[in-house]
Amino acid sequence: MTRLKKFIKKETVFCVAAVLAFITTIFVPPSALYIEYIDFRVLALLFCLMLAVAGIRGLGVFERIMECFLPHIKNLRQLVLILVLVTFFSSMWITNDVALITFIPFTILVLEAVGYCSQLITVIVLQTIAANLGSMCTPVGNPQNLYLYSLAEMSPDRFIRLMLPLTVVSLILLVLIICIVFWNAPQFEYNKQSREKFNPGVRIWIYILLFVLCLLTVIRVLDYRVLLVITVAVIFATDYRLYLKADYMLLITFAAFFVFVGNVKNIEPVRLFLEKCVGGNEVLVSVLASQVISNVPAAVLLSGFTENIPLLLVGTNIGGLGTLIASMASLISYKLYAGTKASEKGKYFFTFTVYNLIFLAVLLAVAYFW
Repeated sequence: MTRLKKFIKKETVFCVAAVLAFITTIFVPPSALYIEYIDFRVLALLFCLMLAVAGIRGLGVFERIMECFLPHIKNLRQLVLILVLVTFFSSMWITNDVALITFIPFTILVLEAVGYCSQLITVIVLQTIAANLGSMCTPVGNPQNLYLYSLAEMSPDRFIRLMLPLTVVSLILLVLIICIVFWNAPQFEYNKQSREKFNPGVRIWIYILLFVLCLLTVIRVLDYRVLLVITVAVIFATDYRLYLKADYMLLITFAAFFVFVGNVKNIEPVRLFLEKCVGGNEVLVSVLASQVISNVPAAVLLSGFTENIPLLLVGTNIGGLGTLIASMASLISYKLYAGTKASEKGKYFFTFTVYNLIFLAVLLAVAYFW
């Protein structure tokens, strides 16, 4: 029973998706039609991206890139700008959760090294916001983007034109807040820790090539089945342990929501009700839904009841702001911070909520009046 409770607590979104999918089987009995519900292209792309990025991250590439900047930083404001902006831009390509998993532990070490642990909460909160907002600029930045981009069969340039204004506003707001909060930034000098010479070998180029193949699949140059075969074979040949790095629960959660949405669309009264609620209110409804079930499930759920996918893209990305569960990436940040020696969970939650509400209010205004 204890293990079950831990599992439910850890994988709450999956449990909700599984229960919803199971309930709908009462009204739509299981059949071969269930297979048609599942978007195997999205699942394969997510899986391959997870493995390619895990390979690059495992070689310590991102941390080494960060270390190149640190010796040139002279004050705390510059340090925070670098830590936050690297998270912002990297999340566009390595996804928001991987950016946070990579750079937040690095941030903790750096701030401890320069003696500014008191600023840890603010910096981590800003990095979390940066990851969630930077990732909205590209189809591969987060799972909901990849799913909705694929569903709408959008072109890359149309996607970027849609999301770029919000991304630019987010970047300006991030820089502005950092400059205000850290206006009287104290001077310091970062003493680089001695480390072994960095030599990732040929594997780094193999994983980068896999990542490029993922991008080619996203823009529909390469078939996803070919990508899957290549990725599985290459990872097995280079480092089979990377298979353990993939987030299989996220993939299964997607599949459960696909079944749930597919079944609900076949229950006429429910489908008509949801279409009426969502239609014309895509941005607001997706933002509100994200606060309760997080933005990835909200994207899958609401996509079944509207044809205006671009507005869902906007709403689910903005919806990653707000509550701690609005984006699963935000929970990653919280868990990493909570694991530090002198964590102040109440203060973190308060700071997180205040900053998120500021960004949410500004971006919602931009989305409605742009």
